[in-house]
Amino acid sequence: MPKKICVIDGQGGGIGSAIIKKLKEVYGESVEIIALGTNAIATAQMLKAKANRGASGENAIVRTTLTADLIAGPLSIVLAHAMMGEVTPAMAAAVAASPAPKVLLPLNQEQVTVAGASAMPLPHLVDEMVEIHIRRYIG
Repeated sequence: MPKKICVIDGQGGGIGSAIIKKLKEVYGESVEIIALGTNAIATAQMLKAKANRGASGENAIVRTTLTADLIAGPLSIVLAHAMMGEVTPAMAAAVAASPAPKVLLPLNQEQVTVAGASAMPLPHLVDEMVEIHIRRYIG
């Protein structure tokens, strides 16, 4: 059975789409990618990037993160009220409490600065995320 990777994003879904494209490039259909958007636009964009399935909103994120093998997305998915309020406290708590390993991009925003985080451009961060960090969990 393929590993189930939940990719979570909000707003326009650009970060999640970049992650999904790279995951598909590296792993193809050997993983199942579930796009979880804080809104329908983000989910639609991630589905266009070739996620296997997708769902939107608080309940979808709360329920699906319980069964994930891995969660990927920007750091803001564990910050209540992030993404201009799109990440609800319940969403952030569900992601943080999920037993699945989480691989998060250290994008400095939301009045949170991650000291020591690289200032690499997003495409390089996504490459490192998928090729080094996620590889530890997928094999």
